[in-house]
Amino acid sequence: MRPAPRWLQRGLGIGFLLLIVWQGWYLGWVMWWKWVDPWETSFQSRRLDEMQEKNPQARLSKTWMPYEQLSVHLKRAVVAAEDDKFVDHEGFDWEGIQKAIEKNQKKGKPVAGASTISQQLAKNLLLSPNKTVLRKAEEALITLWLELLWDKRRILEVYLNEVEWGEGVFGAEAAAQRYFKVSAGKLSAEQAARLAVMLPAPRKFEKNPYSAYLNGRVGVILGRMRYAEVP
Repeated sequence: MRPAPRWLQRGLGIGFLLLIVWQGWYLGWVMWWKWVDPWETSFQSRRLDEMQEKNPQARLSKTWMPYEQLSVHLKRAVVAAEDDKFVDHEGFDWEGIQKAIEKNQKKGKPVAGASTISQQLAKNLLLSPNKTVLRKAEEALITLWLELLWDKRRILEVYLNEVEWGEGVFGAEAAAQRYFKVSAGKLSAEQAARLAVMLPAPRKFEKNPYSAYLNGRVGVILGRMRYAEVP
């Protein structure tokens, strides 16, 4: 077999080097955020750009709150609603993924997902919301780094402080103040469950946070919270 042309070898070498640099950039941020609280995530930056297209004066509502000051009800509610195997898995819920695949195949279209809290955080911190194969591969790699370099407590802390809870509303403290006029450390079990059920589509659900659907989901999550294990 003839060796590949020199130009092709060089091109592949340069491409591999760029890939290493690209992944190293992501890894550097993951290592930095293990100790330093993120100021603005990739997802938040995109949301702010969208808001400022309509209103140049728009700003995000976001206040960091340390893990130990967050309501334990909120921690249990979010784990119960979003990822009940959070403390046990290593970043991926393989059983949930299989069930989601089967459900989507049965329906003939994507209707279910199985992203863990770690996967959601990986996407929100550094990636775009585009559902491409490349983005999913990047998400998986960053998820592995988060699970390897951070402990579960740090993953949940950053998630609760960075996740979207409405138009321009990010993090538990901003959400608690927005919807209940209390600190995220003072949330009751019912309030925490109501915030948790909004997470799949917060900008949709904030328009009617007491809809019959959400009220029903709140009851379900309240029942699950007593079994939810948190770091």
